[in-house]
Amino acid sequence: GIPLGAVVTTPEIAEVLTRRSYFNTFGGNPVCTAAGLAVLKVIEKEQLQQNAFVVGSHLKERLTALKDKYELIGDVRGRGLMLGVELVTDRELKTPAKNETLHVMDQMKELGVLIGKGGYYGNVFRITPPLCFTKEDADFVADAMDLTLSRM
Repeated sequence: GIPLGAVVTTPEIAEVLTRRSYFNTFGGNPVCTAAGLAVLKVIEKEQLQQNAFVVGSHLKERLTALKDKYELIGDVRGRGLMLGVELVTDRELKTPAKNETLHVMDQMKELGVLIGKGGYYGNVFRITPPLCFTKEDADFVADAMDLTLSRM
């Protein structure tokens, strides 16, 4: 990997950095800067932001349809290709479905889908695929989740 970071702030907040000397080990590294610029060019050329919006919206629709089908899904949230699917044993009380989350993760792994989990109780699937994710990939994930939940 290439270490690269950026901060976006207001001029007033940035002014604080001028009051004292500031040093950053990797700051201004030309190789890292060139790599970052190359990544931005690919994102623009391949319209990956638009892809994230279109494919993410499609995946969210598919997952929301699963929420209507399975009581275990308490919420589907997120934007673009950064989505969360919360599993609960009781929708009204929002009781975290911890064991069920682990089971679904294991079953989806068997189907070829690696998915992370998070949330305070570890009952929210974190779906954060790469920007080049396709509608076909999204359908594969949604179909795998559908199949897994249908077997519970």
